[in-house]
Amino acid sequence: MKKDHDTYQWAALFDWDGVIVDSVKQHEQSWRMLAAEQHKEVEQDFMNKTFGMKNEKIISEFLGWTQNPEEIMQLSKRKEELYKKIVQEEGLCLIDGLKEFLDCLKQKHIPMAICSSTTKTNIFFVLEKLGIKEYFSVIVGAEDVREGKPHPAPYLVTAKKLGYVPSCCVVFEDAPAGVESAKKAGMKVIALTTTRPKNNLENADLVISSWKELSLETIDVLFNAVSQQ
Repeated sequence: MKKDHDTYQWAALFDWDGVIVDSVKQHEQSWRMLAAEQHKEVEQDFMNKTFGMKNEKIISEFLGWTQNPEEIMQLSKRKEELYKKIVQEEGLCLIDGLKEFLDCLKQKHIPMAICSSTTKTNIFFVLEKLGIKEYFSVIVGAEDVREGKPHPAPYLVTAKKLGYVPSCCVVFEDAPAGVESAKKAGMKVIALTTTRPKNNLENADLVISSWKELSLETIDVLFNAVSQQ
């Protein structure tokens, strides 16, 4: 287990949408635009059921539009193009309180990474626009893993790239699929109720409604409780 310059001995792994950026509206809008282009319809509560999943899984399994790998890839690419266009026109905001929390982690030399079902192209695009790219030493996107959340692979790959064992990682999530992915990977999970109600995130080790509720000491307690058992 790596140690930093202070007393904290864990790494912080962040989901992207709903954890770092407030992007539910833009994602839903891009999916509905794609559906209109394809002369398809999506359910009213579509986002509640699919948010956090890889595009390919949504297209082939949830929407059932096609099983053709080439068509799935083309539709996924088009969805991301529409999303990027919307973000360029409307912008995106950081989740309230996140910047202060990132500054706190940086001050204590705690490694930070992003693990998302979003493509890295769009992640880097938004990171540059928001001016927070410098905080993250590792970024894992949809292109980096075959299996998306709730499979543990995304978070296991991220931890490996950071150089930390899973048991020394805390994950910040907002979706049940992401919580399940991190727990299967053997990590601590703190869930935010930015996109889901608390009762949908009960498998997390801790559930918070705002970044402003969280302190490094609170996170440290999660790890110390395990080591003292």
